[in-house]
Amino acid sequence: MSKRSSQFLMALLVTPAVAAADVPSVAVDIPPVHSLVDRVMGELGSPDLVIQPGASPHGYSMRPSEAADLDRAEVVFWVSDGLTPWLAHSLENLAGDAVSVELMEVPGTLQLEYREGATFEAHDHGHGHDDHAHDDHDHGHENTDDHGHAHHGQDPHGWLDPANAQLWLDAIAESLANVDPENAATYRENARLGKADLEALMDELEAQLADAHDNRFIVFHDAYQYFENRFGLSAAGAISLGDASQPSPARIDELRNMVDELDIDCVFSEPQFNPELVKSVFGDTGVDTSIVIDPLGVDLPLGNELYPQLLRQLADGVTSCGGAH
Repeated sequence: MSKRSSQFLMALLVTPAVAAADVPSVAVDIPPVHSLVDRVMGELGSPDLVIQPGASPHGYSMRPSEAADLDRAEVVFWVSDGLTPWLAHSLENLAGDAVSVELMEVPGTLQLEYREGATFEAHDHGHGHDDHAHDDHDHGHENTDDHGHAHHGQDPHGWLDPANAQLWLDAIAESLANVDPENAATYRENARLGKADLEALMDELEAQLADAHDNRFIVFHDAYQYFENRFGLSAAGAISLGDASQPSPARIDELRNMVDELDIDCVFSEPQFNPELVKSVFGDTGVDTSIVIDPLGVDLPLGNELYPQLLRQLADGVTSCGGAH
């Protein structure tokens, strides 16, 4: 082989690696955030997922490969310290030089407090597209689940409000643009298109849920109020207050009584927790215990379509519960 041919082949081999190196290495915490970041990155690349599908984000031990992803990340997008209290420490140790974006702290993000007790008061939810402003809450409030885990103020499940996700798409695009100016226009255009898709999705889900506002349901744990707030729904209560708690016998008795008193239609289970618990506790009460809903998209394939599919699954669950209406 001639020297010129050898140099040409070497150029072919190294060119893709050089091109790939131009796009920053990105790490994310949970599948819904992965989906939003994947939407912004588009064909330029995909983020690394630190917490695997099916695992509870509240307490998680990273695999060596996941720690390595975090260690080499130039940008990290994560929901909040309230969702993954262990991750802030890991970020400091493994990704101290990375750009860290805590999405619940993005300006304009709607923040709601954890609800108290096994039963929730019904709220007159506003769910217009323009109420993106941050709610000022007393963050000194403390709620405690059955195992003594304290829930301080902010409910971290903010990704279940698509209006928050719209804001986050812009924040993701700007963060990536700052690190990778050459591709800034692509990130911003992908975010713009993603926001338009979410606007259409909100209209679609509002139409689907228009007759579901009076559906009476109990959720497995209090993770869905951002979705409820956006679309004018209201869970009657939760079996478990937090991601890391199991219900006490007293709480289960309270919920069983609520089924009769409030004419509950459905008790939703979740794939991350044992669905048989719901069936064993509520199976003889006459409510529908067959519907499984999920705040994380555990059974959905990773990618930019996971987030809209997740919200559609939630809407399908709520409308399925309305069969009695």
